[in-house]
Amino acid sequence: MRGGGPALTREAAPEPLAPWERVEAALTLLAVDPVGLKGLWLRARACPLRDRVTAALSALPLPVRRIHPTIGDDALFGGLDLAATLSTGSPVIQKGILDEPAALVLAMAERAMPGLAARLGTALDEPRHCLIALDEGAERDELLPLGLVDRLGLFVDIDGLQWGDTRDISIDPDRLAAARARLSSVKTPAKAGETLARVAAQVGIASLRAPTLALAAARAQAAWEDHETITDDDLRRAADLVFGHRAMPASEEAPPEPEPPEPPEDQPDDMPPPPEEQQGDEMFPEEMLVEAVRAALPPDLLEQLAAGRAARMARGATGTGSAKSGNRRGRPLPSRMGRLGTGARIDLVGTLRAAAPWQPLRRRQQQSDAVLLVRPSDIRLKRFRETSDRVLIFAVDASGSSAMARLSEAKGAVELLLGQAYARRDHVSLLAFRGRDAELILPPTRSLVQTKRRLAGLPGGGGTPLAHGLQMALAVGIQARARGMTPTVALLTDGRGNIALDGSANRAQAEEDSLKLASLLRASGLPAIVIDTANRPQPSLAKLAKALDAPYIALPRADAHKLSNVLGAAMGD
Repeated sequence: MRGGGPALTREAAPEPLAPWERVEAALTLLAVDPVGLKGLWLRARACPLRDRVTAALSALPLPVRRIHPTIGDDALFGGLDLAATLSTGSPVIQKGILDEPAALVLAMAERAMPGLAARLGTALDEPRHCLIALDEGAERDELLPLGLVDRLGLFVDIDGLQWGDTRDISIDPDRLAAARARLSSVKTPAKAGETLARVAAQVGIASLRAPTLALAAARAQAAWEDHETITDDDLRRAADLVFGHRAMPASEEAPPEPEPPEPPEDQPDDMPPPPEEQQGDEMFPEEMLVEAVRAALPPDLLEQLAAGRAARMARGATGTGSAKSGNRRGRPLPSRMGRLGTGARIDLVGTLRAAAPWQPLRRRQQQSDAVLLVRPSDIRLKRFRETSDRVLIFAVDASGSSAMARLSEAKGAVELLLGQAYARRDHVSLLAFRGRDAELILPPTRSLVQTKRRLAGLPGGGGTPLAHGLQMALAVGIQARARGMTPTVALLTDGRGNIALDGSANRAQAEEDSLKLASLLRASGLPAIVIDTANRPQPSLAKLAKALDAPYIALPRADAHKLSNVLGAAMGD
Protein backbone atom coordinates (compact mmCIF):
# COMPACT_ATOMS: atom_id res chain seq x y z
CA MET A 1 0.00 0.00 0.00
CA ARG A 2 1.32 3.43 -0.93
CA GLY A 3 0.92 6.62 1.06
CA GLY A 4 2.14 8.36 4.18
CA GLY A 5 0.56 5.95 6.65
CA PRO A 6 -1.46 6.76 9.79
CA ALA A 7 -0.16 9.10 12.46
CA LEU A 8 1.61 7.26 15.28
CA THR A 9 -0.13 7.38 18.63
CA ARG A 10 0.74 5.92 22.01
CA GLU A 11 -2.06 3.35 21.66
CA ALA A 12 -0.78 2.31 18.22
CA ALA A 13 2.74 1.36 19.36
CA PRO A 14 3.36 -2.23 18.21
CA GLU A 15 5.07 -4.95 20.18
CA PRO A 16 8.84 -5.37 19.64
CA LEU A 17 9.95 -7.85 17.03
CA ALA A 18 10.56 -11.43 18.12
CA PRO A 19 14.27 -12.40 18.06
CA TRP A 20 14.13 -14.30 14.77
CA GLU A 21 11.83 -11.73 13.18
CA ARG A 22 14.46 -9.14 14.08
CA VAL A 23 17.10 -11.20 12.24
CA GLU A 24 14.88 -11.49 9.16
CA ALA A 25 14.07 -7.76 9.20
CA ALA A 26 17.75 -6.79 9.46
CA LEU A 27 18.82 -9.10 6.60
CA THR A 28 15.95 -7.86 4.43
CA LEU A 29 16.97 -4.20 4.84
CA LEU A 30 20.61 -5.15 4.23
CA ALA A 31 19.61 -6.89 0.99
CA VAL A 32 17.70 -3.78 -0.14
CA ASP A 33 20.52 -1.28 0.54
CA PRO A 34 23.80 -2.92 1.66
CA VAL A 35 25.97 0.06 0.73
CA GLY A 36 23.79 2.63 2.50
CA LEU A 37 23.60 0.58 5.71
CA LYS A 38 27.33 -0.27 5.55
CA GLY A 39 26.82 -3.78 6.96
CA LEU A 40 25.78 -6.03 9.81
CA TRP A 41 27.27 -6.90 13.20
CA LEU A 42 26.29 -10.56 13.77
CA ARG A 43 27.04 -11.78 17.27
CA ALA A 44 27.05 -15.60 17.28
CA ARG A 45 29.38 -18.49 17.84
CA ALA A 46 30.15 -20.78 14.90
CA CYS A 47 27.14 -23.14 14.69
CA PRO A 48 24.52 -24.38 12.19
CA LEU A 49 22.18 -21.57 13.26
CA ARG A 50 24.74 -18.97 12.21
CA ASP A 51 25.11 -20.79 8.89
CA ARG A 52 21.34 -20.43 8.44
CA VAL A 53 21.73 -16.66 8.85
CA THR A 54 24.76 -16.28 6.59
CA ALA A 55 23.05 -18.35 3.89
CA ALA A 56 20.71 -15.38 3.39
CA LEU A 57 23.68 -13.25 2.31
CA SER A 58 23.25 -14.74 -1.15
CA ALA A 59 20.43 -12.21 -1.61
CA LEU A 60 22.87 -9.30 -1.47
CA PRO A 61 23.53 -7.56 -4.81
CA LEU A 62 27.30 -7.72 -4.16
CA PRO A 63 29.74 -10.62 -4.48
CA VAL A 64 30.49 -12.15 -1.08
CA ARG A 65 34.19 -12.24 -0.17
CA ARG A 66 35.40 -13.84 3.07
CA ILE A 67 38.34 -12.34 4.95
CA HIS A 68 40.09 -13.12 8.25
CA PRO A 69 41.49 -10.89 11.05
CA THR A 70 45.12 -11.43 9.99
CA ILE A 71 44.63 -10.49 6.34
CA GLY A 72 47.49 -8.40 4.94
CA ASP A 73 47.49 -5.16 3.03
CA ASP A 74 48.59 -6.92 -0.16
CA ALA A 75 45.41 -9.01 -0.12
CA LEU A 76 43.20 -6.00 0.65
CA PHE A 77 44.73 -3.42 -1.66
CA GLY A 78 46.67 -5.58 -4.13
CA GLY A 79 50.37 -5.71 -4.83
CA LEU A 80 53.12 -7.76 -6.36
CA ASP A 81 52.26 -11.37 -7.22
CA LEU A 82 55.53 -13.02 -6.16
CA ALA A 83 55.01 -16.42 -7.78
CA ALA A 84 53.91 -14.98 -11.13
CA THR A 85 56.71 -12.41 -11.07
CA LEU A 86 59.41 -15.03 -10.51
CA SER A 87 58.00 -17.33 -13.16
CA THR A 88 57.61 -14.67 -15.86
CA GLY A 89 60.67 -12.59 -15.01
CA SER A 90 58.71 -9.33 -14.98
CA PRO A 91 56.54 -7.65 -12.32
CA VAL A 92 52.99 -8.97 -12.15
CA ILE A 93 50.53 -6.90 -10.09
CA GLN A 94 47.56 -8.65 -8.55
CA LYS A 95 44.28 -6.92 -7.63
CA GLY A 96 43.14 -6.58 -4.05
CA ILE A 97 39.80 -7.50 -2.51
CA LEU A 98 38.87 -3.82 -2.13
CA ASP A 99 39.44 -3.04 -5.81
CA GLU A 100 35.92 -4.22 -6.68
CA PRO A 101 32.65 -3.62 -4.76
CA ALA A 102 31.98 -6.56 -2.47
CA ALA A 103 30.21 -7.76 0.67
CA LEU A 104 33.07 -8.59 3.03
CA VAL A 105 32.44 -11.33 5.61
CA LEU A 106 34.96 -10.93 8.45
CA ALA A 107 35.28 -14.06 10.59
CA MET A 108 36.35 -13.71 14.25
CA ALA A 109 35.80 -9.98 13.93
CA GLU A 110 36.33 -9.40 17.66
CA ARG A 111 40.01 -10.24 17.10
CA ALA A 112 40.52 -7.62 14.41
CA MET A 113 43.51 -5.41 15.16
CA PRO A 114 43.04 -1.61 15.22
CA GLY A 115 44.98 -1.24 11.97
CA LEU A 116 42.68 -3.62 10.08
CA ALA A 117 39.61 -1.98 11.62
CA ALA A 118 40.84 1.42 10.44
CA ARG A 119 41.42 0.14 6.89
CA LEU A 120 38.01 -1.50 6.72
CA GLY A 121 36.38 1.61 8.18
CA THR A 122 37.97 3.74 5.49
CA ALA A 123 36.72 1.31 2.83
CA LEU A 124 33.18 1.47 4.27
CA ASP A 125 33.23 5.26 4.09
CA GLU A 126 33.27 4.89 0.32
CA PRO A 127 29.85 3.85 -1.07
CA ARG A 128 31.12 0.63 -2.63
CA HIS A 129 31.36 -2.06 0.06
CA CYS A 130 29.49 -3.50 3.02
CA LEU A 131 30.85 -5.58 5.91
CA ILE A 132 29.31 -8.51 7.77
CA ALA A 133 31.28 -8.81 11.01
CA LEU A 134 30.96 -12.28 12.57
CA ASP A 135 31.54 -11.67 16.28
CA GLU A 136 32.45 -14.96 17.98
CA GLY A 137 33.46 -13.46 21.33
CA ALA A 138 33.20 -15.93 24.18
CA GLU A 139 32.99 -13.25 26.87
CA ARG A 140 30.24 -10.68 27.07
CA ASP A 141 32.58 -7.69 27.00
CA GLU A 142 34.46 -8.89 23.90
CA LEU A 143 33.23 -6.43 21.32
CA LEU A 144 34.21 -5.24 17.89
CA PRO A 145 36.64 -2.35 17.46
CA LEU A 146 34.76 0.88 18.04
CA GLY A 147 35.45 2.11 14.51
CA LEU A 148 33.46 -0.81 13.08
CA VAL A 149 30.69 -0.61 15.68
CA ASP A 150 30.19 3.03 14.72
CA ARG A 151 29.95 2.30 11.00
CA LEU A 152 27.86 -0.89 10.81
CA GLY A 153 24.21 0.02 10.64
CA LEU A 154 22.59 -3.21 11.86
CA PHE A 155 23.11 -5.56 14.80
CA VAL A 156 21.64 -8.98 15.59
CA ASP A 157 22.46 -11.43 18.36
CA ILE A 158 21.39 -15.07 17.93
CA ASP A 159 23.12 -16.48 21.01
CA GLY A 160 20.52 -18.32 23.07
CA LEU A 161 18.14 -19.00 20.17
CA GLN A 162 17.09 -22.60 19.59
CA TRP A 163 17.02 -24.22 16.17
CA GLY A 164 13.33 -25.05 16.55
CA ASP A 165 12.48 -21.35 17.08
CA THR A 166 13.95 -20.37 13.71
CA ARG A 167 13.26 -21.01 10.05
CA ASP A 168 15.06 -20.62 6.75
CA ILE A 169 15.31 -16.98 5.66
CA SER A 170 13.67 -16.56 2.28
CA ILE A 171 13.53 -13.10 0.69
CA ASP A 172 11.17 -12.76 -2.26
CA PRO A 173 13.50 -11.95 -5.20
CA ASP A 174 10.81 -10.12 -7.21
CA ARG A 175 9.79 -7.93 -4.28
CA LEU A 176 13.48 -7.33 -3.47
CA ALA A 177 14.23 -6.21 -7.03
CA ALA A 178 11.23 -3.86 -6.97
CA ALA A 179 12.35 -2.40 -3.62
CA ARG A 180 15.85 -1.71 -4.96
CA ALA A 181 14.37 -0.06 -8.05
CA ARG A 182 12.20 2.34 -6.03
CA LEU A 183 14.80 3.03 -3.31
CA SER A 184 16.17 6.16 -4.96
CA SER A 185 12.68 7.63 -5.41
CA VAL A 186 11.56 7.28 -1.77
CA LYS A 187 10.83 10.73 -0.36
CA THR A 188 12.22 11.79 3.00
CA PRO A 189 10.07 14.12 5.16
CA ALA A 190 11.79 17.31 6.22
CA LYS A 191 11.65 16.48 9.94
CA ALA A 192 12.78 12.85 9.68
CA GLY A 193 16.53 13.41 9.97
CA GLU A 194 16.12 15.98 12.74
CA THR A 195 13.84 13.62 14.67
CA LEU A 196 16.27 10.70 14.41
CA ALA A 197 19.14 12.93 15.56
CA ARG A 198 17.19 14.00 18.66
CA VAL A 199 16.16 10.41 19.42
CA ALA A 200 19.79 9.31 19.15
CA ALA A 201 20.80 12.00 21.65
CA GLN A 202 18.03 10.94 24.06
CA VAL A 203 19.25 7.33 24.14
CA GLY A 204 22.86 8.36 24.74
CA ILE A 205 24.27 8.01 21.21
CA ALA A 206 26.96 10.60 20.51
CA SER A 207 27.96 9.46 17.02
CA LEU A 208 26.67 11.46 14.06
CA ARG A 209 26.78 8.36 11.88
CA ALA A 210 23.92 6.69 13.75
CA PRO A 211 21.11 9.04 12.58
CA THR A 212 22.42 8.84 9.01
CA LEU A 213 22.37 5.04 9.12
CA ALA A 214 18.91 5.06 10.70
CA LEU A 215 17.63 7.30 7.91
CA ALA A 216 19.08 4.88 5.34
CA ALA A 217 17.33 2.01 7.14
CA ALA A 218 14.03 3.92 7.14
CA ARG A 219 14.40 4.57 3.42
CA ALA A 220 15.09 0.89 2.75
CA GLN A 221 12.10 -0.10 4.92
CA ALA A 222 9.86 2.29 3.00
CA ALA A 223 11.07 0.87 -0.31
CA TRP A 224 10.41 -2.67 0.91
CA GLU A 225 6.89 -1.76 2.05
CA ASP A 226 6.18 0.09 -1.22
CA HIS A 227 5.80 3.49 0.47
CA GLU A 228 6.34 6.61 -1.58
CA THR A 229 7.38 8.54 1.56
CA ILE A 230 8.99 7.39 4.80
CA THR A 231 6.24 6.78 7.35
CA ASP A 232 6.16 6.74 11.14
CA ASP A 233 6.31 2.94 11.14
CA ASP A 234 9.34 3.00 8.86
CA LEU A 235 11.11 5.37 11.27
CA ARG A 236 10.22 3.21 14.26
CA ARG A 237 11.55 0.05 12.63
CA ALA A 238 14.76 1.85 11.62
CA ALA A 239 15.30 3.24 15.13
CA ASP A 240 14.73 -0.22 16.58
CA LEU A 241 17.31 -1.91 14.33
CA VAL A 242 19.98 0.81 14.18
CA PHE A 243 19.90 2.51 17.59
CA GLY A 244 19.44 -0.57 19.79
CA HIS A 245 23.06 -1.75 20.00
CA ARG A 246 24.37 1.80 20.35
CA ALA A 247 22.06 3.00 23.14
CA MET A 248 23.30 3.56 26.66
CA PRO A 249 21.40 2.55 29.82
CA ALA A 250 18.59 4.92 30.72
CA SER A 251 19.50 7.48 33.35
CA GLU A 252 17.28 8.71 36.10
CA GLU A 253 14.17 10.44 34.90
CA ALA A 254 14.44 14.19 34.62
CA PRO A 255 11.99 16.31 36.61
CA PRO A 256 8.78 17.09 34.73
CA GLU A 257 8.75 20.34 32.85
CA PRO A 258 6.42 23.03 34.22
CA GLU A 259 3.10 23.32 32.50
CA PRO A 260 2.71 26.30 30.16
CA PRO A 261 0.65 29.20 31.53
CA GLU A 262 -2.99 29.42 30.63
CA PRO A 263 -3.73 31.77 27.70
CA PRO A 264 -5.48 35.01 28.61
CA GLU A 265 -9.27 34.92 28.46
CA ASP A 266 -9.43 37.91 26.13
CA GLN A 267 -7.37 36.23 23.41
CA PRO A 268 -8.94 36.87 19.97
CA ASP A 269 -10.44 33.91 18.15
CA ASP A 270 -8.46 34.58 14.97
CA MET A 271 -5.00 34.27 16.62
CA PRO A 272 -2.82 31.47 15.22
CA PRO A 273 -2.62 28.27 17.28
CA PRO A 274 0.51 27.48 19.33
CA PRO A 275 3.53 26.08 17.45
CA GLU A 276 2.83 22.58 18.73
CA GLU A 277 -0.65 22.61 17.26
CA GLN A 278 0.57 24.17 14.02
CA GLN A 279 3.06 21.38 13.37
CA GLY A 280 0.67 18.66 14.47
CA ASP A 281 0.95 15.68 12.17
CA GLU A 282 4.16 17.01 10.59
CA MET A 283 6.20 16.17 13.69
CA PHE A 284 7.36 12.62 14.23
CA PRO A 285 6.70 11.19 17.73
CA GLU A 286 10.16 11.19 19.32
CA GLU A 287 9.03 9.71 22.65
CA MET A 288 7.49 6.74 20.90
CA LEU A 289 10.68 6.17 18.91
CA VAL A 290 12.74 6.24 22.12
CA GLU A 291 10.35 3.78 23.75
CA ALA A 292 10.53 1.53 20.69
CA VAL A 293 14.34 1.49 20.85
CA ARG A 294 14.44 0.56 24.53
CA ALA A 295 11.53 -1.90 24.43
CA ALA A 296 13.12 -3.94 21.64
CA LEU A 297 16.36 -4.60 23.54
CA PRO A 298 17.13 -7.85 25.35
CA PRO A 299 17.01 -7.25 29.12
CA ASP A 300 20.80 -7.42 29.62
CA LEU A 301 22.09 -5.97 26.34
CA LEU A 302 22.49 -2.38 27.52
CA GLU A 303 24.40 -3.42 30.64
CA GLN A 304 26.56 -5.75 28.55
CA LEU A 305 27.51 -3.09 26.01
CA ALA A 306 28.04 -0.47 28.72
CA ALA A 307 30.42 -2.86 30.51
CA GLY A 308 32.39 -3.27 27.32
CA ARG A 309 32.66 0.51 26.90
CA ALA A 310 33.74 0.92 30.54
CA ALA A 311 36.34 -1.81 30.14
CA ARG A 312 37.86 -0.05 27.14
CA MET A 313 37.83 3.24 29.02
CA ALA A 314 39.55 1.72 32.04
CA ARG A 315 42.30 -0.18 30.29
CA GLY A 316 42.91 2.39 27.57
CA ALA A 317 43.95 -0.34 25.11
CA THR A 318 43.08 -3.83 23.98
CA GLY A 319 42.93 -6.68 26.47
CA THR A 320 46.29 -8.09 25.41
CA GLY A 321 48.32 -5.46 27.17
CA SER A 322 50.43 -2.70 25.74
CA ALA A 323 51.13 -2.77 22.02
CA LYS A 324 54.40 -0.94 22.62
CA SER A 325 57.66 -2.45 23.83
CA GLY A 326 56.83 -5.21 26.26
CA ASN A 327 58.32 -8.22 27.96
CA ARG A 328 57.24 -10.88 25.47
CA ARG A 329 56.54 -11.30 21.78
CA GLY A 330 53.15 -11.37 20.13
CA ARG A 331 51.76 -11.32 16.61
CA PRO A 332 54.06 -10.80 13.62
CA LEU A 333 54.29 -7.34 12.03
CA PRO A 334 55.20 -6.42 8.45
CA SER A 335 58.89 -6.96 7.80
CA ARG A 336 61.31 -4.05 7.46
CA MET A 337 64.47 -3.36 5.49
CA GLY A 338 67.65 -4.12 7.40
CA ARG A 339 70.94 -5.92 7.64
CA LEU A 340 71.58 -9.39 8.95
CA GLY A 341 73.12 -9.35 12.38
CA THR A 342 73.04 -10.97 15.77
CA GLY A 343 69.51 -12.04 16.63
CA ALA A 344 68.02 -10.81 13.33
CA ARG A 345 65.69 -13.19 11.50
CA ILE A 346 65.34 -12.85 7.74
CA ASP A 347 61.89 -12.72 6.19
CA LEU A 348 62.41 -14.94 3.17
CA VAL A 349 59.13 -14.14 1.43
CA GLY A 350 59.56 -10.40 2.00
CA THR A 351 63.11 -10.54 0.67
CA LEU A 352 62.03 -12.38 -2.47
CA ARG A 353 59.17 -9.95 -2.95
CA ALA A 354 61.59 -6.99 -2.78
CA ALA A 355 64.08 -8.60 -5.18
CA ALA A 356 61.65 -9.97 -7.77
CA PRO A 357 60.86 -6.75 -9.76
CA TRP A 358 64.57 -6.08 -10.39
CA GLN A 359 65.56 -9.48 -11.80
CA PRO A 360 65.43 -8.65 -15.56
CA LEU A 361 67.48 -5.45 -15.06
CA ARG A 362 70.05 -7.19 -12.87
CA ARG A 363 70.47 -10.07 -15.32
CA ARG A 364 71.18 -7.61 -18.14
CA GLN A 365 73.57 -5.55 -16.01
CA GLN A 366 75.54 -8.56 -14.76
CA GLN A 367 75.06 -10.60 -17.96
CA SER A 368 74.03 -13.50 -15.82
CA ASP A 369 71.60 -16.38 -16.32
CA ALA A 370 71.03 -16.80 -12.57
CA VAL A 371 67.46 -17.50 -11.55
CA LEU A 372 67.59 -15.06 -8.63
CA LEU A 373 69.97 -12.18 -7.90
CA VAL A 374 69.65 -10.76 -4.37
CA ARG A 375 71.35 -7.61 -3.12
CA PRO A 376 71.74 -6.30 0.45
CA SER A 377 69.04 -3.69 -0.17
CA ASP A 378 66.55 -6.53 -0.71
CA ILE A 379 67.00 -8.02 2.76
CA ARG A 380 63.85 -7.84 4.89
CA LEU A 381 63.87 -8.72 8.59
CA LYS A 382 61.03 -10.19 10.59
CA ARG A 383 59.33 -8.09 13.26
CA PHE A 384 56.91 -8.99 16.01
CA ARG A 385 54.50 -6.99 18.08
CA GLU A 386 55.90 -6.72 21.57
CA THR A 387 53.09 -7.45 24.01
CA SER A 388 53.30 -7.27 27.76
CA ASP A 389 51.99 -9.03 30.81
CA ARG A 390 49.25 -7.14 32.59
CA VAL A 391 49.38 -6.27 36.27
CA LEU A 392 46.46 -5.04 38.37
CA ILE A 393 47.63 -2.95 41.33
CA PHE A 394 45.19 -3.05 44.24
CA ALA A 395 45.43 0.06 46.45
CA VAL A 396 43.22 -0.87 49.40
CA ASP A 397 42.08 1.44 52.20
CA ALA A 398 42.89 -0.51 55.41
CA SER A 399 41.85 2.21 57.86
CA GLY A 400 38.90 2.50 60.17
CA SER A 401 36.57 0.04 61.81
CA SER A 402 35.53 -1.70 58.56
CA ALA A 403 39.08 -2.22 57.32
CA MET A 404 39.08 -5.98 57.89
CA ALA A 405 35.90 -6.37 55.84
CA ARG A 406 37.43 -4.47 52.91
CA LEU A 407 40.66 -6.44 53.16
CA SER A 408 38.69 -9.66 53.18
CA GLU A 409 36.86 -8.57 50.01
CA ALA A 410 40.10 -7.55 48.34
CA LYS A 411 41.71 -10.84 49.32
CA GLY A 412 38.85 -12.80 47.80
CA ALA A 413 38.95 -10.74 44.60
CA VAL A 414 42.72 -11.20 44.30
CA GLU A 415 42.42 -14.96 44.72
CA LEU A 416 39.61 -15.16 42.17
CA LEU A 417 41.65 -13.21 39.64
CA LEU A 418 44.76 -15.27 40.31
CA GLY A 419 42.80 -18.45 39.72
CA GLN A 420 42.73 -17.55 36.01
CA ALA A 421 45.99 -15.61 35.83
CA TYR A 422 48.12 -18.58 34.80
CA ALA A 423 46.41 -18.90 31.42
CA ARG A 424 46.51 -15.14 30.74
CA ARG A 425 49.95 -14.48 32.30
CA ASP A 426 48.47 -11.68 34.39
CA HIS A 427 50.02 -10.39 37.60
CA VAL A 428 48.45 -8.90 40.72
CA SER A 429 49.98 -6.49 43.23
CA LEU A 430 48.54 -5.35 46.57
CA LEU A 431 49.32 -2.31 48.69
CA ALA A 432 47.45 -1.10 51.75
CA PHE A 433 47.35 2.37 53.26
CA ARG A 434 46.50 2.92 56.90
CA GLY A 435 47.77 4.86 59.87
CA ARG A 436 50.24 7.42 58.48
CA ASP A 437 51.69 5.74 55.37
CA ALA A 438 51.24 3.00 52.77
CA GLU A 439 52.82 -0.43 52.62
CA LEU A 440 53.49 -2.69 49.66
CA ILE A 441 52.03 -6.01 50.80
CA LEU A 442 52.52 -7.94 47.58
CA PRO A 443 54.79 -7.05 44.62
CA PRO A 444 53.52 -8.06 41.14
CA THR A 445 53.14 -11.85 41.23
CA ARG A 446 51.11 -14.75 39.89
CA SER A 447 51.75 -16.97 42.89
CA LEU A 448 48.52 -17.86 44.65
CA VAL A 449 50.34 -19.45 47.59
CA GLN A 450 52.45 -16.35 48.14
CA THR A 451 49.38 -14.14 47.93
CA LYS A 452 47.55 -16.05 50.65
CA ARG A 453 50.62 -16.04 52.88
CA ARG A 454 51.12 -12.27 52.55
CA LEU A 455 47.47 -11.45 53.14
CA ALA A 456 47.13 -13.58 56.27
CA GLY A 457 47.17 -11.50 59.43
CA LEU A 458 47.32 -8.08 57.74
CA PRO A 459 46.46 -5.49 60.45
CA GLY A 460 44.09 -2.56 59.94
CA GLY A 461 42.84 0.60 61.61
CA GLY A 462 44.05 4.15 62.12
CA GLY A 463 43.91 7.14 59.78
CA THR A 464 43.42 7.23 56.01
CA PRO A 465 46.62 8.32 54.19
CA LEU A 466 44.99 8.31 50.75
CA ALA A 467 47.73 10.44 49.23
CA HIS A 468 50.39 7.96 50.42
CA GLY A 469 48.44 5.15 48.78
CA LEU A 470 48.30 6.99 45.47
CA GLN A 471 51.99 7.81 45.75
CA MET A 472 52.95 4.17 46.23
CA ALA A 473 50.56 3.01 43.47
CA LEU A 474 52.30 5.45 41.11
CA ALA A 475 55.72 4.10 42.08
CA VAL A 476 54.66 0.46 41.68
CA GLY A 477 53.01 1.22 38.32
CA ILE A 478 56.05 3.03 36.93
CA GLN A 479 58.33 0.22 38.09
CA ALA A 480 56.08 -2.43 36.53
CA ARG A 481 55.96 -0.53 33.26
CA ALA A 482 59.74 -0.27 33.25
CA ARG A 483 59.79 -4.07 33.38
CA GLY A 484 57.63 -4.21 30.24
CA MET A 485 54.27 -4.79 31.95
CA THR A 486 50.97 -3.00 31.41
CA PRO A 487 49.75 -1.75 34.82
CA THR A 488 46.25 -0.76 35.90
CA VAL A 489 45.57 0.82 39.30
CA ALA A 490 42.43 -0.19 41.21
CA LEU A 491 41.73 2.12 44.15
CA LEU A 492 39.36 0.74 46.83
CA THR A 493 38.51 3.34 49.47
CA ASP A 494 35.69 5.13 51.25
CA GLY A 495 37.21 8.48 50.26
CA ARG A 496 37.70 9.90 53.77
CA GLY A 497 41.39 10.80 53.48
CA ASN A 498 42.65 12.64 56.57
CA ILE A 499 46.45 12.21 56.61
CA ALA A 500 48.55 14.57 54.46
CA LEU A 501 51.83 13.64 52.80
CA ASP A 502 53.79 15.34 55.61
CA GLY A 503 52.10 13.04 58.15
CA SER A 504 49.87 15.70 59.68
CA ALA A 505 46.21 15.04 60.42
CA ASN A 506 44.97 17.81 58.14
CA ARG A 507 41.92 16.80 56.12
CA ALA A 508 42.04 19.80 53.74
CA GLN A 509 45.75 19.31 53.04
CA ALA A 510 45.19 15.56 52.63
CA GLU A 511 42.56 16.17 49.96
CA GLU A 512 44.82 18.64 48.14
CA ASP A 513 47.71 16.16 48.22
CA SER A 514 45.46 13.39 46.89
CA LEU A 515 44.37 15.52 43.94
CA LYS A 516 48.00 16.38 43.15
CA LEU A 517 48.97 12.69 43.19
CA ALA A 518 45.94 11.91 41.02
CA SER A 519 47.15 14.47 38.48
CA LEU A 520 50.59 12.84 38.49
CA LEU A 521 49.04 9.41 37.94
CA ARG A 522 47.03 10.76 35.03
CA ALA A 523 50.07 12.51 33.53
CA SER A 524 52.07 9.27 33.76
CA GLY A 525 49.54 7.52 31.52
CA LEU A 526 48.64 4.82 34.06
CA PRO A 527 44.99 3.74 33.62
CA ALA A 528 43.01 3.53 36.85
CA ILE A 529 39.60 2.68 38.23
CA VAL A 530 38.10 4.12 41.45
CA ILE A 531 35.79 1.92 43.54
CA ASP A 532 33.86 3.69 46.30
CA THR A 533 33.24 1.29 49.22
CA ALA A 534 31.45 3.82 51.44
CA ASN A 535 27.85 3.25 52.49
CA ARG A 536 26.90 6.29 50.41
CA PRO A 537 28.66 7.60 47.27
CA GLN A 538 31.30 10.18 48.20
CA PRO A 539 31.50 13.37 46.07
CA SER A 540 35.18 13.68 46.97
CA LEU A 541 35.90 10.32 45.33
CA ALA A 542 34.00 11.32 42.20
CA LYS A 543 36.18 14.44 42.09
CA LEU A 544 39.29 12.29 42.56
CA ALA A 545 38.20 9.96 39.73
CA LYS A 546 37.79 12.99 37.48
CA ALA A 547 41.31 14.11 38.33
CA LEU A 548 42.53 10.59 37.49
CA ASP A 549 40.44 10.52 34.30
CA ALA A 550 39.25 7.14 35.58
CA PRO A 551 35.85 5.43 35.82
CA TYR A 552 34.10 5.88 39.17
CA ILE A 553 32.07 2.94 40.49
CA ALA A 554 30.14 2.98 43.76
CA LEU A 555 30.01 -0.53 45.32
CA PRO A 556 28.97 -0.01 48.96
CA ARG A 557 28.28 -3.71 49.58
CA ALA A 558 30.70 -5.30 47.14
CA ASP A 559 31.68 -8.90 47.76
CA ALA A 560 34.69 -10.68 46.29
CA HIS A 561 32.80 -11.92 43.23
CA LYS A 562 31.44 -8.47 42.35
CA LEU A 563 34.87 -6.89 42.81
CA SER A 564 36.43 -9.60 40.68
CA ASN A 565 33.92 -8.98 37.88
CA VAL A 566 34.47 -5.20 37.92
CA LEU A 567 38.25 -5.44 38.06
CA GLY A 568 38.30 -8.21 35.47
CA ALA A 569 36.40 -5.88 33.13
CA ALA A 570 38.99 -3.18 33.83
CA MET A 571 41.70 -5.53 32.57
CA GLY A 572 39.66 -6.65 29.57
CA ASP A 573 38.92 -10.22 30.69
